[in-house]
Formats: sequence, structure tokens, C-alpha cells
Amino acid sequence: MRAQLITVALGLLLNAFACADSLKLDKQGLLLLDSQGRELDRVTVRAKRWDQRELPDGLLAVVLDTDRGRPLLVRARAQRLQVSVLEVPDFEVDALCLYRDPQGLMQLFLLGAEGLSEQWLLGEGSARPLRHLATAPSPHGCQVDDVRGTLQFAEAGVGMWSVNAEPEGRVQRRLLKPGAPPPTSARRQAWPVLQPSAQTDVVARQGDAADDPAIWVDPQDGQRSLVLGTNKKQGLLVYGLDGHQRQLLEVGRINNVDLRQGIVSGGARWDLAVATQRDEQSLVLFQIEPGGQVRELARLPTDLNDIYGLCVARTADGQLDAFPNDKDGRVQHYRIALNEGRWQARLLRQFKLASQPEGCVVDERENRLFVGEEKRGIWAFDARAERTMQPELVMPVGPQLVADVEGLAVYQGRGGAPSYLLVSAQGDDSYLVLDAKPPYALHGGFRIGINAVLGIDGSSETDGIEVTSADLGGPYAEGLLVVQDGHKRLPDGPQNFKYLPWAEVARALQLR
Repeated sequence: MRAQLITVALGLLLNAFACADSLKLDKQGLLLLDSQGRELDRVTVRAKRWDQRELPDGLLAVVLDTDRGRPLLVRARAQRLQVSVLEVPDFEVDALCLYRDPQGLMQLFLLGAEGLSEQWLLGEGSARPLRHLATAPSPHGCQVDDVRGTLQFAEAGVGMWSVNAEPEGRVQRRLLKPGAPPPTSARRQAWPVLQPSAQTDVVARQGDAADDPAIWVDPQDGQRSLVLGTNKKQGLLVYGLDGHQRQLLEVGRINNVDLRQGIVSGGARWDLAVATQRDEQSLVLFQIEPGGQVRELARLPTDLNDIYGLCVARTADGQLDAFPNDKDGRVQHYRIALNEGRWQARLLRQFKLASQPEGCVVDERENRLFVGEEKRGIWAFDARAERTMQPELVMPVGPQLVADVEGLAVYQGRGGAPSYLLVSAQGDDSYLVLDAKPPYALHGGFRIGINAVLGIDGSSETDGIEVTSADLGGPYAEGLLVVQDGHKRLPDGPQNFKYLPWAEVARALQLR
């Protein structure tokens, strides 16, 4: 009986393949053929360039209409062809090819005659620009290897070029040697890909500008909470949970920012943020007023030579401690307080790592300071001023934690639930989640990909991150993760920050 069932199943599978339709391009147009080669439908078009992919419900093709210089998106379903005319790009298209990314989304490469090219995200009869890229003048066709994630195209008199087909990250061309096997994108951990729920407005400067976020929780209404972010070419930005910019404080080249609420100083309670000011080698102190308005309070000097990263902590008695670091490896510990009407920063202690740090965070429940040394790994220290600073290696750079080690954040579990340490691994476009207590067990990692429905690109080469477990309402009832995006796509633009519900992280990694 079992053998009969297997025979029947194999017969059904072979029949399915035998009945499969196919596409063919000839001088009259694009033809849809049945398994016997009989024409079922046709799109009359004069074309030389085309590409196709199989879909769960049929076939997808893109054809370059030679007479009109426009791409046509053609779907074959139920033995019929459905045609969508796509927007004509601002350049003459010489070649085009399709790409199915790791999320299963379809993308289109349009290669221009003068080397100006674009990558588009395809939807149901639509296409949206993902990024610009430089290819080669007068490319002789193109093809994408979906498995390797590479786009290849030929340049006359030069040879075959290869670029990474993933839209995030920098465009880097590689000239292939004749007879050499095609390159493979760097092997990466197969972490789950999560989708952002929102993104901020872009910053007002091009290039490497946005850097580090912090989250202010409105004690009266979580949905009115704010995200502070640095534009290290301009100043401090303030965003709502809808991602729209609410405020800009042009305080110069600030790099990292962190904040704490309910600080007790000078006989009053304060919500305070601190940022590193790289022109002045100082700390900029801000107040977040009860309504969410941010204003500068003071500039506090340090003796660092190249101030860089920073994190802050609230002590057990409600005071504010700041931990700025320097590119030379130094990490300092300051106590910030209001004395006789003046804000002051007093140096309590310092230590030095072997190489450059940046990201850091304090787990106040455990009095533990985590510091990321970009090329070496994550270290833990006692955050209390009266204790010696003996380093403990949490996780070294290696196959899972890929340099550079950048942003660090702690998710404080509610009601006795576990707390987690998050880190952005910039070289791998990934985010790892570890226990915040020894032995710092790794729960896994994730990446942030495209949200095609909302039109939000993924994130890559992330610098700073921040997370809160506070109930901010809606999708953020279990908390919010904010990450810097090193390459804004869909479409190209200046950098910004992406929002991700903590519930998505917990679900993907099966966290309690």
C-alpha cells in the first residue's frame, strides 16, 4: 500500500511538471507556452533584453520595450499574461535582470548605458527605487545569482564585473578573472530577518551623519515618548514614535547620546541627556522637560583628546554618572551634579582598553558597565565608583560577533523577567542578544530587512542602538528597539533610524 501511495505521488508530481507553462521571447513579443509548446497568450512588444523568475502562483518576467525605452513587468497566471508598465528611469537602459532576495522579495536591476544604474523593489504591478549604483558603460547584459547574492555584468574591453546584489551596504565592484569561479558573498550567520515598524525622517546631512539614539519615556502617556538621535555633523534631533522630527538643537558635532530620568540633583528631579561634543572634547548636558521639550543646560569639559562614545547611569541614590570614552582606549567615569546653581562634572576614575571603544551601556540592576571594544569584543566592569575596574570578557569578536562592535543596549525584563544585552555587529549587519548576567549566554541574533508593505528599507552597518522595556502602546506595548541605519534605501537618501517592536525580537528568538 505504501509503495502504491509513493507511485501515485510521483505520478502527480511528474504531471505537474509536464503541465508547467513557460515563457519565450521572439521577434513578435513575449509568448506564454504550455508544456506542448502551444501558445496560450502573448504580449506584442519588440524587445531584446528580458529576464524571468518562477513564483509560487506562476511566472514573473521583465521585458525592456525597445521602441519606448521602458520596462514592462509581466506576470503569467492561470494561462494568461498580465502586463504592468513601469516608470521610465532617468537614463537609457541597456540591460535588466531580476533578483530574488533572502526575504523572498523580487527586485529589478536596470543598468544604464552610461554606467548609471538603479535597483528597484517590485510589488504587485509596481516598482519602487531601492538604490542607485554605478555599474559600467554600455553593459553587455547582466545576470543575478540569487544563491550567491551577486550581480554580474560585462564591460567591453575590460571583462566581467561582480557586485553584491543586497541593496544595503556599500556598492563595491569586483573584476572577475577569466575562467575563475563566480564569487560568493561573505558567509553570514543565518539569523532571522525582522521587519521595521517605522523609521525616522532622514537627517539633514549626507554621508556618515546619524549615529546614536536614546529613548525618553513619557511617564503620563507612553505613546508620547520620544527618541533622541545624534547627527554628528549638525546636532541633536528629537523624534516622535511616528518617526517625524519634533526638534533640532544645533549644538555641533555630537557623537553619542544617552539619558536617564528621575535624576535627583540640586534639590530637584530632572530628566537629563548627555552627549559627547567632538569639537570641544566636552559633554553637552540637556534637560528633557515634562512636556518633552529638550533644551541645553551646560557644556562640561573633559581631558580626553578625541572624545567618542558615551553612556550614562543613575546611581542607587538618584545621581547621574557618565562614562565617555576616547579613541585611544580610555574610558572615564564622571559624576554630574548641580552645585550652587552650576552644573559640574567630577572625574571619579578611569581605565584604558587596548584599542578603540565606542558603544557602552550600564545595567543598573546589576551595577554592571558593558563596553564595546570595536575590534576585540565586549567587556564588563563594575559600574560603582567605589569599586575597582577589573575587566571581564563577555564575548570576543569571532564568527558570531563580527567586528566592528558598535552599539550596546540593555533590555530590562519586567517583574523579575530576564534582562538582555543587545549589540550591533556592524561588519555583519546583525544584532546579537545575550543574557545580561554571567555567563552571558547567547540567545541568537537577527537582521532587519525590508518592510515592503510600509515602504521601509532594512538597516545595515548600524552604529548606535537603544532599547526600552516600557509600555509605549500599540506595537510597542512590550518595548521598543531603535537602531541607526548606515545606508538609507527605498529610495536612497541621508541616514536615519529604524524602529522595531521588542515583541518581534522576543518572538523570533523565543525569549521569555
